Amino acid sequence: MSVSTADLKAELMKINPEFRELAKEHRRYEERLAQLAALHYPSQDEQTEETILKKKKLMVKDKMEAIIRNYKRTRNA
Repeated sequence: MSVSTADLKAELMKINPEFRELAKEHRRYEERLAQLAALHYPSQDEQTEETILKKKKLMVKDKMEAIIRNYKRTRNA
C-alpha cells in the first residue's frame, strides 16, 4: 500500500522537528512572496527581495523533499 505525500508530510509534521521548522519557514516565505506579488509597482529592493525569497523557498522545499525521501526509505526498509 502506498502512502500519499500529504500523509507523509502530516506524519513528519508530528514527529520531525526539523521538518516542522522547514514547513514554517516555507510558509513564511510563501506569505511574504504573496505580499510582494500584490504590489503594482515594486521597488528595486522589493524585486531583489522577491528573487532571494524564491531561492530560499526552493532550498527549503528541497530540504523537505530530502527528508520525505529519506523517511520513505527508512520506513520501507
